[in-house]
Amino acid sequence: MPTVNALVQSRGQHLQLQWLAGRDGIDRALGSSAQTPGRALVGFLNLIHPNRLQIISQYELDYLDGLAAQARQDLIRHLLEALPAAIIIAEGLAPPADLLRETEISQTPLMSSSLDSIKLIGCLRHYLGDELAEKTVLHGVFMEVNGLGVLITGESSIGKSELALELITHNHRLVADDAPEFSRVGPEAVRGRCPQALQDFLEVRGLGLLDVRAMYGDSAIKQTKDLGLIVHLQRMAAEDLYNLDRVYGSHQEQRILDVDVPQVTIPVAPGRNLAVLVEAAARNHILRRKGYNAPQAFIERQRKLLEQKSPI
Repeated sequence: MPTVNALVQSRGQHLQLQWLAGRDGIDRALGSSAQTPGRALVGFLNLIHPNRLQIISQYELDYLDGLAAQARQDLIRHLLEALPAAIIIAEGLAPPADLLRETEISQTPLMSSSLDSIKLIGCLRHYLGDELAEKTVLHGVFMEVNGLGVLITGESSIGKSELALELITHNHRLVADDAPEFSRVGPEAVRGRCPQALQDFLEVRGLGLLDVRAMYGDSAIKQTKDLGLIVHLQRMAAEDLYNLDRVYGSHQEQRILDVDVPQVTIPVAPGRNLAVLVEAAARNHILRRKGYNAPQAFIERQRKLLEQKSPI
């Protein structure tokens, strides 16, 4: 689970975060925990349903200044007893002295940001939504083919990396080789990315590790992409090939992070141009998403021709 430290390290500069007090609490978790069930992740100061990240703007500071001394002290105490991951004062406002003192004593991270409070909350929600999303790692090569996120799967040594290399030479882009990480970013959206340790590299038997960015340039790499299609490579016996549906092909769905992702199975055999087949599968899937189904169009055409030839 991401911590305050991870937030500062990865987004501190972008969010213009500056430490004010409570650095000893740098390892506090940003997500909900057993001690903080059901909390909202980020929002303006809220003591009834405390946020994990409490944002303070000029309105909250004005409210504090309008309280009597005892009421002000009680509010700060309730705020810190809720164990927020951090408190961030937006718009570069000066922190109250009593809040500085109490956050340091309680080891509650207190930071400031020069960003507008609304923009700050929006950026934090985007970051937390991404970091706290459900995740899984799948074996395969994740590519962007014709603008579509395509995960190429299949048994070891079937030729996934060689296929990816040929697709790269066709101006498609590599996202991740071997172990792409997928996270659910919406009700029906799964997004893939490459773990930092594997970024830009592709392993091809006989050639070893290849730096795709160094060889083909920045345009050959895609940082993240929503998963749209799974292409499964499979060796098939002659009988299995004969029994494949010649009209509809081999289409299924695979459930990933509770999202059904379309899958097409492509038989692997000598002489088959897999790169062209994957490109065709991606284009065909894009057409299907737009509402055009080639087998149905073909069947409808045959039906109309038969009707025209049939006697009245």
